[in-house]
Amino acid sequence: MAERLKRSGLVGEMSAEFLGTMILILFGCGVVAQVVAGGALTEPAGGLGDHDSIAWAWGLGVTLGVYVAARLSGAHLNPAVTLALAAFKGFPWSKVAPYALAQTAGAFVAALLVRWNYTEALAKADPGHTIKTQGVFSTLPANGNPNLPVYEWGAFRDQIIGTAILLLLILAITDLLNTPPGANLAPFIIGLVVVGIGMAWGTNAGYAINPARDFGPRLASFLTGYGGAWRDQYGNFYFWVPIVGPLIGGLLGAFVYKFFVGRFLPTAEPEPPGRVPTPEGGGGAPGASGG
Repeated sequence: MAERLKRSGLVGEMSAEFLGTMILILFGCGVVAQVVAGGALTEPAGGLGDHDSIAWAWGLGVTLGVYVAARLSGAHLNPAVTLALAAFKGFPWSKVAPYALAQTAGAFVAALLVRWNYTEALAKADPGHTIKTQGVFSTLPANGNPNLPVYEWGAFRDQIIGTAILLLLILAITDLLNTPPGANLAPFIIGLVVVGIGMAWGTNAGYAINPARDFGPRLASFLTGYGGAWRDQYGNFYFWVPIVGPLIGGLLGAFVYKFFVGRFLPTAEPEPPGRVPTPEGGGGAPGASGG
């Protein structure tokens, strides 16, 4: 009986990760489809949003996805978050692969829904389903812009740095021994982190900062007509960059937080008189995703 309850608990956690990540991608890929495909058909072109609206929608997708999943699973929504929490916060290693699978599946299904809903706009804006609209689903070096000479290794560097920033801030925001947001506002603050990363670190590689966010939609686009989904605008295999880079970056960011801040924080013991008391609650989830 205990083993069955344990298994059902993991099933519930995976279900939450699936749905939370699905919400994230519905907003994230959905806004890019609106801006890129729908916007290409307005007079003048670009009438349905811009880079800032994309950044804000990704951030809102993170916030809403975390609120959906936080109670059951902690709302990681990102294999890089799950891996970092296992390495530095005691999350069970046995759950890393199931969480990553559920997150990728949620991203895949959400991307299929976006692909289906924007069928007409994508077909009109890009009849050949080429690199022109591939960015609706997955990232590219320099967002597919050949005028900016960023290739795989430049994008790889970018993904390591961007995801390190994400995990450093997630650990800071959710650390109850630090000064976490109250009133269950951590998901909102983490969403703002993703907005900020999108606005400051979106040029070189499109701020995937999440292997599931990129691979799930990339696979969905490949299966629905985007034959070049695995390659970048230069014809190079690129799909591995937003997988490996975020996994390394997440570990790096978590390590930096623990080394420079976490190890110096007081333990969860009664504070001396006159000190700020240890928070008894905090905002939301121990983890979240990228954009």
